[in-house]
Amino acid sequence: MKNNCSICGKEPLDKDTIGINKKMIGANIDNFFCIECLANYLDCSVNDLLDKIEEFKEEGCTLFK
Repeated sequence: MKNNCSICGKEPLDKDTIGINKKMIGANIDNFFCIECLANYLDCSVNDLLDKIEEFKEEGCTLFK
């Protein structure tokens, strides 16, 4: 698994960023986006993704533990 952004090359990606990639794109992905590139890819804001990360954490999602 590559631990850098597939688009801009930013590294290292933290566990929350990897978790939100898996949650929003699919659990079996091999390439990840940094939070900024993921927001652009999903046509949303970085704050939207950060809010979703907090929601998923509160729900007990295991991708964010």
